[in-house]
Amino acid sequence: MRKKLLSMLMCMCLTAALLAGCGSKEDTTASKSADTETAEETTEASNGGYALVTKAAGNPYNEKMAEGFSDVIKELTGTDAIIKHPQAATADAQIEVINSLISQGVSSICIAANDENALQAVLEDAMNAGIKVSCLDSKTNSDSRMTFVNQAGTKEIGTTLMEAILDITGGEGQFAILSATSQATNQNAWIDAMKEAMETDDKYSKLELVEVAYGDDEPQKSTDQTQALLSNYPDLKVICAPTTVGIAAAAKVLQDQKSKVKLTGLGLPSEMAEYIGDDDAHSCPYMYLWNPIDVGRLGAYVSSALVNGEITGAAGESFTAGDMGDYEVVDAGDGGTEVILGAPFKFDPSNIEEWKTVY
Repeated sequence: MRKKLLSMLMCMCLTAALLAGCGSKEDTTASKSADTETAEETTEASNGGYALVTKAAGNPYNEKMAEGFSDVIKELTGTDAIIKHPQAATADAQIEVINSLISQGVSSICIAANDENALQAVLEDAMNAGIKVSCLDSKTNSDSRMTFVNQAGTKEIGTTLMEAILDITGGEGQFAILSATSQATNQNAWIDAMKEAMETDDKYSKLELVEVAYGDDEPQKSTDQTQALLSNYPDLKVICAPTTVGIAAAAKVLQDQKSKVKLTGLGLPSEMAEYIGDDDAHSCPYMYLWNPIDVGRLGAYVSSALVNGEITGAAGESFTAGDMGDYEVVDAGDGGTEVILGAPFKFDPSNIEEWKTVY
């Protein structure tokens, strides 16, 4: 009896030990699994992400630019780009977004600046945190970026627009400019280039710039500013709007009112097709732009090249932007560098039907 009892106790102890061993193994496995998940989360966080900050929400040009950026980042990384459209076209709205991206620990920020200088402190904070900062479409100052994706050379855009005004006015008369915001760096640079062309070439001597109006890239304000220009300058011949929102608003006003004032500038073909024509029934004989999808795509390739160490943003460096080809980082003339997409493209009655379905 005593032997039988002893045997039963030994079996119970052995069973308990086996159960304890199994439990210990399960606990170790669970702990190891948790550690693996944590490691995966850490790796994903360290990848950060590629962020694009546009000027503001509700702008079709910005949306097309974001489309191009997103497509390239998805192709290159297999992950979604981080697209941020601020609620207003102001530096303050962009600063709020950038601070959020810094906290998020993104790998890169590519931004279309609403103000050339006001973003410097926050973008310096981003770069100090190891984030690769570039801009596209509308630049920051040279201290706030590593490089700038420019649609076309600033001087080239200014001269192209002045040539259009010269042609449409017949070489003389009054014209006005309908811009975006007064702080928009790309708009201001192009307008300065237009003024410089007038000052340095006698062929523009019979043209008079009567006003630079600001529609703040808002359809209603751009409409109001167009109507004010028509009211204030009865001898006005041409309005030049180097902004997609402004040119679309002005085109509708002029065409609806059957005004003799003509329009040119930079516009989206899909928004401007019904206004393009070289007769009295249409308000805009022709206009220019580049493909905003390609601006976004090139911005994504630049972001990737910066993050991967292919370039640092110094003049003379080069990189390959996928099927877009090879690009060089060049001196931007403001103490910083830029990468130029290409020359502006002319949209007129001969090609507008084809391009309006593209963007």
